[in-house]
Amino acid sequence: MKRSISLLLMLILAVTTAGCSSGAASLGLNVGGSKDKNTLTIVWYPNESAADLKDARDEVGKIVEQATGKKVEHKMTTDYNIAIEAIASGSADLAYMGPQGYVEARNKTEDVKPLFTNSGESGTLDDAVYYSWLNVRKGDEGEFKSGDGFTLDPLPGKKFSFVSNSSTSGFKVPSAGIISYFGKMDKYKDLKEDDLMQGGKDKFFSDVLFGGSHQGSAVNLLTGKADVAAFCDTCVSNYVELADGTANKPGAVYKVKDGAAEPFNTLSGKEFVVISVTLVLNSPFVANTKTVNEEDQKKITEAFTSDDVTHNPKIFLPKDSKDSGLFKQKSGNERFLPVDDAWFEPIRELSK
Repeated sequence: MKRSISLLLMLILAVTTAGCSSGAASLGLNVGGSKDKNTLTIVWYPNESAADLKDARDEVGKIVEQATGKKVEHKMTTDYNIAIEAIASGSADLAYMGPQGYVEARNKTEDVKPLFTNSGESGTLDDAVYYSWLNVRKGDEGEFKSGDGFTLDPLPGKKFSFVSNSSTSGFKVPSAGIISYFGKMDKYKDLKEDDLMQGGKDKFFSDVLFGGSHQGSAVNLLTGKADVAAFCDTCVSNYVELADGTANKPGAVYKVKDGAAEPFNTLSGKEFVVISVTLVLNSPFVANTKTVNEEDQKKITEAFTSDDVTHNPKIFLPKDSKDSGLFKQKSGNERFLPVDDAWFEPIRELSK
């Protein structure tokens, strides 16, 4: 897989700026900071704030502490915009965020800098991607079937769940795809992103929900609140397993694992079908360069891209592991690699 695939993907992305000026205060964080302070704060998106990922978060913090000699504090969030505002304002020093969130934070201030991201199965950035899905409950997929594949034609009038309007794979990619698909029809030639954010009789969707996290969007689907839901593969991989078909291909059937953690703990065995799949660039770990000095940025990047972290089973779960984690080995070549701002240039060009 070549980087050109990622570039083509970005051609369908529309970039907007969203913020939450009170987000930092709601986390109990102080705006601004010092490069010489002895504590570094990591802010986490709602997806990675789940209780079952505590061990993974703690291991990330431990590596930062060992690399810098400074204490680490973790701040969990329930809203994407709070995390974005926290890293942009300097009330948080480090963050793990999606490509769209990074661009939004960077648009607020050039103090936000990407440090590294996880590679693809090749161990390079060429296939450093994950997948944005559109999904329906098992049993409802027939309405969307078209020949050997699936069609989006039945979407108008459905109850739809996004993740957050600051989510790359849970809003930006699916909304851009829907607009591209329906924009070719006279009836929807003027369809815009804003038209997908509210439901109603005269709207594209009859109802629109925002799950607040990829897990939340999946739960909206499985509990019947939504007919169709957008969420990504990696954010639900700790809770679901492939039941039929080919992973990350339209027609794949996934079911909630027995003993799955919250919020899937009451949904064991529930199934959904993927009807659309789109590639997305992997997410970066970022730093606010106003509050994290250059030496610590270098130490953190060197630590995470080292062989020690590559082979750390608490960071990259072994392929056969049943534990919950942020990353998982598939080929055995996965590792963290340095990434710079140019990685996101296709998005930036579209925003001008």
